[in-house]
Amino acid sequence: MSQTVKHGNLLRHPCTDATTPAVRLWARMTDEATAVAAHDRVMAGPMSRAVLSHACLAEALAARIASRLADADLDAAALRDLARDIFLDRPELVNSAAADLLAVQDRDPACPDLLTPFLHYKGFLSLQAHRVAHVLWHAGRAHLARHLQARVSEVLAVDIHPAARFGCRVMLDHATGLVVGETASVGDDVSILQGVTLGGTGKECGQRHPQVERGVLIGAGAQILGNIRIGEGAKVGAGSVVLADVAPFTTVVGVPARQVGRHHGLPALTMEHCIAEGAVAITGD
Repeated sequence: MSQTVKHGNLLRHPCTDATTPAVRLWARMTDEATAVAAHDRVMAGPMSRAVLSHACLAEALAARIASRLADADLDAAALRDLARDIFLDRPELVNSAAADLLAVQDRDPACPDLLTPFLHYKGFLSLQAHRVAHVLWHAGRAHLARHLQARVSEVLAVDIHPAARFGCRVMLDHATGLVVGETASVGDDVSILQGVTLGGTGKECGQRHPQVERGVLIGAGAQILGNIRIGEGAKVGAGSVVLADVAPFTTVVGVPARQVGRHHGLPALTMEHCIAEGAVAITGD
């Protein structure tokens, strides 16, 4: 049940506190959408449907998820209402979505505004749909959660188990081919590129997937397998296969991955993929 509460004759959402990130971001998004509609009349309708006809980010995000992921088994109205109620019951999810949008704009030089990832980036939409599925999973609605997971996989080519845990300010860049297993966790301020697997090994039950700590940068096509820990601020090079723990603030590359350097800061925030000068990547024996 939604926590929308009545004040006089007005219905107010729990995400309308002007001090919250979601409300501040929503004001920017409506300004951007208004400007786009004024500049290009062909886009006036899409801007109205996606942004300007909604009261807040929670409602707009629920409608966006529904418009992209609805199907014959779960129509757009039902999916929109489901996602909206979850967002209004859990305003922290909306604030996380706002933080994710800001992270994408900050880290992606190809992203000129907030509308671009909200409307067009599959990584952002996949992550917000996962947040809905995660709530459903822990509410005992496993088949509904799996249905949403399957739709994200079919439509957006991103496969995240509903039980996987994600922090905030996460960027899934491009995101095509991303696979995240059931017991995986991804901390705050992480950036993950396309084709990455956070997977298991063997058939063991229990904790069997990677734990990715704050500020980690994972390059395209990296395969991180097993119950291992990728330490805070670590960097995993593109195409690497990681089978053992990675120490904080280190760079690993290769097949299997080996440490090739150390650094300071959080590479996920700078998106700096280069290996430190003088380091040598070693593959094989």
